[in-house]
Amino acid sequence: MILLILGVLLWSLSHLSLALMPQFKVAVVNKVGLLPWKGLFSLVVLLSLMMIIFGWKATIPSIILVPPTGVRHLTMALVPIAFVFFFAARLPTDIKRVIRHPQLTGVKLWAIAHLLSNGDTRSMILFGSLLIWAVLEVIFINRRDGREWTRPEPVGWFKSIVSTIVALVIAGGVVHFHQYLSGVRLMG
Repeated sequence: MILLILGVLLWSLSHLSLALMPQFKVAVVNKVGLLPWKGLFSLVVLLSLMMIIFGWKATIPSIILVPPTGVRHLTMALVPIAFVFFFAARLPTDIKRVIRHPQLTGVKLWAIAHLLSNGDTRSMILFGSLLIWAVLEVIFINRRDGREWTRPEPVGWFKSIVSTIVALVIAGGVVHFHQYLSGVRLMG
């Protein structure tokens, strides 16, 4: 459980630091350059993800509450939508014209969906913590960047549909490989 908690903390603090201390990133980039900064940050993110995955698998879940029957179907419906939002941040789509922080909205929806159908300790730690992180991240980014939001130019329905299909294919892949990522089998 310690590894899981440390992984979530490393993930959260490394990301929150960019919103809370933007001058830190600027100072490091000025000192070492943009590519080394990106490499270093990517290593921290990768390390935190590995800690989360291995910590998740090593933690023996203890039941805190038993979710209502049928909620699993709601989770299975919400997660693909979360993937569409998550990938909307990087793909050409008009979702960015409606949602200011689509990637973080996707993380929040993904976390809520998983909290609905999982009542064990490791789920509460992982999904609850990442939900709190995503909420705080939006607050701190908005505080850093200001309340005014310039909506991006429209990209059109075709690119939006293609982006949605890409996100749904990735979501399908995650569902298929979910057992290998988390040790939890979703289908069959």
